[in-house]
Amino acid sequence: MVIGTIADRLGRGIEGAAQGVSGLFFEPVIRLGVTGLSRAGKTVFITSLVANLMDRGRMPGLEAARSGRIEAAFLQPQPDDTVPRFDFEEHLAALTGPAPHWPDSTRSVSELRLSLRVRPRGLLSGLQGPRTVHLDIVDYPGEWLLDLGLLEQDFASWSREALSRAEMRGEAAAYRAALEGLDPSARLDEPVAAALARKWTAYLTAARGAGYSDCTPGRFLLPGDLEGSPALTFAPLPPSEAPRGSLAREFERRFEAYKTQVVKPFFRAHFARIDRQIVLVDTLGAIHAGPRALEDLRQALSGILGAFRPGRNAFLAGLLGQKRVDRILFAATKADHLHHSQHDRLAQIMGALVTDARRRADFAGAETQAMAIAALRATVEETRVVNGAELDLVRGTLLDTGKPAALHPGDLPADPSALLAPAKQGAERWLDGDFGVMRFAPAPLSLRTGDGPPHIRLDRAAEFLLGDRL
Repeated sequence: MVIGTIADRLGRGIEGAAQGVSGLFFEPVIRLGVTGLSRAGKTVFITSLVANLMDRGRMPGLEAARSGRIEAAFLQPQPDDTVPRFDFEEHLAALTGPAPHWPDSTRSVSELRLSLRVRPRGLLSGLQGPRTVHLDIVDYPGEWLLDLGLLEQDFASWSREALSRAEMRGEAAAYRAALEGLDPSARLDEPVAAALARKWTAYLTAARGAGYSDCTPGRFLLPGDLEGSPALTFAPLPPSEAPRGSLAREFERRFEAYKTQVVKPFFRAHFARIDRQIVLVDTLGAIHAGPRALEDLRQALSGILGAFRPGRNAFLAGLLGQKRVDRILFAATKADHLHHSQHDRLAQIMGALVTDARRRADFAGAETQAMAIAALRATVEETRVVNGAELDLVRGTLLDTGKPAALHPGDLPADPSALLAPAKQGAERWLDGDFGVMRFAPAPLSLRTGDGPPHIRLDRAAEFLLGDRL
């Protein structure tokens, strides 16, 4: 067994080194991770990014596109044969068809390879022909990424934190009631265990629907083929002296199995190989949900970003296949729900939400940036005179009713602390009023030849994430 383990590790090392050599000297590979919590717009981002890299008329902020050095872009089979392909064509048809609609959200890991034929620049431009750069885009649910924080916790510490959060959320009332009179040290009763897991899952689902972000274990929300398995049949319990064979002892064992058999394989197979990362955040949705939801988002982002391994990819590390995330973009999505005059404020709020994570990444040598974007622009701007004063609006088609509407959601504060401070203090509501958010449907499009779907700052996001490698 020892020899087999050594051989297996040696084989993986040789394979990683071979991939590193290929990427460094022949056809470079950029492995871009795209994640974000529920409703952040991961599927739309990937679809629009790929479409706009293939038809680059709307990408002036990407230098390689503006200068014409990208000669062609084409889709190829992704390198990981066991990972489902991101269904780009179906998602693009949903967004740009005669009856446009938002595509289904991310429910599992998927991957897409876009290959770019790029002419070199500088002194080498006249000596070398075009080279091929592969962009491997990995899409995975942000809820699963939340679980990486569990790797540093045991069952007792996770239970303590999870129950503490549940105390502050009305959605957990049914689960808290189920714990009353429960003896965690009693002998395991499988129907009782299953009932507790179902109630905890129902609470997580309701909490996510109410705008909360920190909802672990994340795989409970998107179980896939693990639904009903022992690895997903546990829940947090109050502290107790639990003997062997008790409910608490079995839940502790299943919690450890969840980390070992579900979370760690995901980390090794997908997350640990990423070298560029974009984190999409529905910041406006959290602000609209209230101070507690915004603080919960801040804490969830801190936990997520603590799982990244930021830092520069040194030459030898890249050669040996030891990846580090050397650029991270924090993107507040749905910027088209605001007039452009407020986009800078949205970006500043986004940056303030991830201040601690950015400092850690910067210290480790990674580059970070916060930005407000819309991967697909669903609104247009207009200014109306209301009560003798000009009011900046966005206009689009409401998703729920299909009717056109113009919206002024309220002005974001110039100082992000005006939101973050009351959120950290546990305020029930915003003192200066509410911030309205409406859900818009994608607008019908009439694209010119060579143009991708309309967006806001998608080209600048691509320049930050990919520009130096093109």
